[in-house]
Amino acid sequence: MTAVMQGVRVVEVAEQAFGPGSTALLSDWGADVIKVEPVERGDAGRGLVALGNADVLPMFESLNRGKRSIGLDLSSAEGRNILYELVAAADVFVTNKLPRVRAKLQIDVEGIRAHNPDIIYVRATGNGERGPEAGRGSYDLLGFWYRTGAALGATQPDGDVPFLPAPGFGDLIGAMTVAGGIMGALYHRERTGAAPVVDISLLATGMWAMSGAISVAALQRQWAWPPPARNPLSASYQTADGRSIALCCLQAGEYWASLCELIGRSDLAVADQFADHQSLMAHGDEAMAELTATFAKEELSHWCNVLAEFTGQWTVVQNPVEVLDDPQVAANGLIQECATAAGVPFELVTAPIQYDGVPATTRRGPTFNEHGDEILDELGFDWDTIIDLKVRGVVP
Repeated sequence: MTAVMQGVRVVEVAEQAFGPGSTALLSDWGADVIKVEPVERGDAGRGLVALGNADVLPMFESLNRGKRSIGLDLSSAEGRNILYELVAAADVFVTNKLPRVRAKLQIDVEGIRAHNPDIIYVRATGNGERGPEAGRGSYDLLGFWYRTGAALGATQPDGDVPFLPAPGFGDLIGAMTVAGGIMGALYHRERTGAAPVVDISLLATGMWAMSGAISVAALQRQWAWPPPARNPLSASYQTADGRSIALCCLQAGEYWASLCELIGRSDLAVADQFADHQSLMAHGDEAMAELTATFAKEELSHWCNVLAEFTGQWTVVQNPVEVLDDPQVAANGLIQECATAAGVPFELVTAPIQYDGVPATTRRGPTFNEHGDEILDELGFDWDTIIDLKVRGVVP
């Protein structure tokens, strides 16, 4: 049973990634998600051709999978009235519009709840709903990555501050948080009858991801990462062919001897300076230098064969193309094949939560206004009225 959200209707007035990503997950889990797009152009994410090609926009498809699309002119009374009719029959309303835009379009909490007082209202913002920068726009590069210390935490000593590791990196982590907040709000409404307003920001999501560092910084009022005492079994090592093997054995003393035996360095296993965990931590730089020299002597394939018998925790440092062919990914159904409306095949990452051991079915995103006539028909509009709305530009 993967359709755990079946019977839930979501209306989305949101663009790009943070916000739409959350409702994409809800759609995978069975929710009916109606995506309301600007009548003149659609979601701005449809224009991100740099992240795809003429046939497939993978980011847009991923963020809008399984939704139904309708274009509406929300600057007009008629367009807003159609939105309000949709809202009246919905469980959740999601937006990532700025406060001034919500007010202008009359889609703020009061405007929406005037037509459905029991709806769960979700605000996905950059900087939070309060404070001097509440009305300022943001992206995950800024609010999630740079502002929270994440970028500096990923910076090597004397290195440049790194860019995001992937497009929408913070948006997609935030989207999971938004989806969780919505599901919690639905549960609360079911139990109590009260529908919460849900607020989630890129800043808050990034701070949660960095909370291990921020909580330590709050205690010590200083921060250094990586820590001065390095665990040699929690690091990556380059192989002879320029690839990398990553180890993450937090109990270094427990695994040190067996690793050394496997990699042909039994001398290190009996060295006094590496006798136990405390000694390893005290001589971490020396141990790392030995491992660096050893791993550099052979290619990646050799070390994969050697480490197959290692009981500690390790992996190959992979690029996204290699992830697609990872047997563990295939075994867990983490990639699914889809096709665009024109039949062009592409692949998407599945929803990260599985129910009853079954990956949720992933469907393509909608073409612009693909379901507009269908949705208007469901609302009871006759064809003459729909034609009139099209002529006046209220709908495409």
